Amino acid sequence: MSYAYFPGCKIPHHLPAYGQAVTALCAALDIGLTPLEFNCCGEPLRHRSFEAWAQSAGRNLALAQQAGLAIMTPCKCCFGSLKHAAYWLRENRELRSLVASTLAEEGLVLPEEPQVLHLLTVLDRDLQPDELAARAGERLCGLRVAAHYGCHALRPGNVTNFDDPLNPSVFERLLRRVGAMPVPWALRLECCGHPLRGKRDKLSLALKARKLIDARDAGAHLLVTACTYCQMQFAQQDENQTSPPLDTAIAQQVTAPEARDTQAQGSPTVDANDDQPGARPWPSAATQLAEDQPQGAMPPAMLAAQLIGLGIGLSPEELGLTELPAPLVHPSSLGHEG
Repeated sequence: MSYAYFPGCKIPHHLPAYGQAVTALCAALDIGLTPLEFNCCGEPLRHRSFEAWAQSAGRNLALAQQAGLAIMTPCKCCFGSLKHAAYWLRENRELRSLVASTLAEEGLVLPEEPQVLHLLTVLDRDLQPDELAARAGERLCGLRVAAHYGCHALRPGNVTNFDDPLNPSVFERLLRRVGAMPVPWALRLECCGHPLRGKRDKLSLALKARKLIDARDAGAHLLVTACTYCQMQFAQQDENQTSPPLDTAIAQQVTAPEARDTQAQGSPTVDANDDQPGARPWPSAATQLAEDQPQGAMPPAMLAAQLIGLGIGLSPEELGLTELPAPLVHPSSLGHEG
């Protein structure tokens, strides 16, 4: 399967490791990505000029239509913006006529039913469950992870059609297939606080801290994101924060020879359909390292494309993990007590 790859604006300039991880992961899984001359998804304009936003997003939908491809994006903000545009260009005939007339000047045509998918949906839909499990083996066995969904893909559910907005499961399914153990945590669907950065910084940090504390208290070694903005929020170093790059260290442990050799030592195989793969008699190298975190430390954040890539045997360098900041923080550094 091939897709028109839509990285958006933030990934190339602010989080290039995400783009690196996505392209490496898709190449390893034979998912074709075709770059097109896309423009911004339009999201920054949506609450300033509805028509300008629709023009920007609609042009991207038309470019993919011209190429005969569905759009795949790893950015949930871009995903939400493009899905909203598809919805309103279908429901509002006056808006559709306005956008269509502008695009006609470039020889572009708005699709009737544009296809826009997030990376998680592509991995869940296009790959057989046992394919990821077979590639993963036991590299991530015992690693407890908190799946952070983000807001833009889930809501409103009748517009995005991503998953059940009140009880999504696609993220956890994928994590289980590569051998990780998703933990239940109360705040998994709450906002990370990024939209408030630069406007109400104290509230933004408070929301971030609240989520990290909840993930930590649920027993997560790692918080896993699939949203550009959420990763930027969780991975941002706060003032006076000093901490080791544990996300990179975990990656190096996962790919260390002793971690790769565990399956050869008689380890149990991963059941791709097992909803509770957790009770295993031995920890992986990644788990041992994660359990050495300082007492009360927050779980570091890692992108889903990076963790899944590690799970199937890609190196930290291929996935851009050596370039990420270290988001290992204590509650006190965020203005909260542990």
